[in-house]
Amino acid sequence: MLNIVLVEPEIPQNCGNIARTCAATGSRLHLIRPLGFDISERAVRRAGLDYWHLVEVFDYENLDDFFEKCPEAAQDCWLTTTKAPRSYQEARFSPNSWIFFGKETAGLPMDLRER
Repeated sequence: MLNIVLVEPEIPQNCGNIARTCAATGSRLHLIRPLGFDISERAVRRAGLDYWHLVEVFDYENLDDFFEKCPEAAQDCWLTTTKAPRSYQEARFSPNSWIFFGKETAGLPMDLRER
């Protein structure tokens, strides 16, 4: 199953759009804190995200917590960054790929890109 990882997302609407895509494709959504918004049940309901229950959402305190709980992510991970040496069009995703997106204002952290 495809895994989408949002590292420190800041904009709730972006996360909501990605969650909707995850619901439609059956992908898992992994959120790395800190988040720029509330994902409590009440907040999600209030935001009208009526598809949220269709998404398998995982929440992590930070990247170290994420890799501790999901070490398999390091085997087939793809980083989306403007600093990439090649285009996403050249990627060969597998059904078990992990696709990482960074925060909207800063992208993926340097230490993750260097890993």
